[in-house]
This record gives sequence, structure tokens and C-alpha cells, in this order.
Amino acid sequence: MANVASKESRAHSGAHLERPDKLSREHFSISDLTSEFECTARALRFYEDEGLINPSRVGMTRVYSKRDRARLAWIMRAKNVGFSLGEIKEMIDLYDLDDGRVEQRRVTVEKCRTHIAKLKRQRADIDSSIKELTEFVAQIEALDLG
Repeated sequence: MANVASKESRAHSGAHLERPDKLSREHFSISDLTSEFECTARALRFYEDEGLINPSRVGMTRVYSKRDRARLAWIMRAKNVGFSLGEIKEMIDLYDLDDGRVEQRRVTVEKCRTHIAKLKRQRADIDSSIKELTEFVAQIEALDLG
């Protein structure tokens, strides 16, 4: 049961790349995407300014395509695991290379492995700091008892 709740939580958080639209829509409003991905309209406009998504316009209204939605899913997933916007842009722009996404997968896997190694180093540093602080607290508490 906990596994099901965990999967639902991740799906709701915008973390899955391949997540079909339940209503099978071709176009999305800014409120559709802000609601689905739990982000702000300001964030969507920022991603647009950065060239990460490219909604069309109907008058003053932004209209997002399935491609924009897929790119936003990629952005949110990559952001959630700590990639910079520059790294995200580099990875999603490779989608447009007409090579069956071979280069995009290669670069993404390489960046992910590098990021995993960085996170493991950070975890080791955190574990070391926790151990050192725990020992320091124990020393201070021992002085209080003495």
C-alpha cells in the first residue's frame, strides 16, 4: 500500500517524463500546466524566456502543445534532482537532433552519472559531519555530567 502511495505522490509531483494526459488533449492552457506540474505561471514564463518551452499565442493567451508539456515534464524532473537550467536546456535541446534521441540519451546518462557521483560525495560529507557533531555533543554532555 505504501508503495502505491509513493508512486502516486511521485506521479503527482511532475517527476515522470512519460505521463499521458488523462484527457488526451492536444493543447494546454497555462493554468492546465501550472496545476498539473505544481508550478507558477511565472515559472512557465521564465522557462519560455529561457527557450526551454515555446508556446504559441492566440491573441495574448499562451497555448502550450504536447511538446511543451513533455518538455515541462523533463524540466521538472531534472530540476527535482538538482540539474541547473543550463544543463536541462542542453539535454532537452538534444531531442531535436533527428538521431532517434541517441545523443540526448548519451548526454543525459553521462550527466546523470556525474550528478550521482557528486551526490554520493555530498552524502559522504554529510555523514561525516553528522558523525563528528554527534561525537562533539557526546563530549559536551559528558562534561556536563562530570
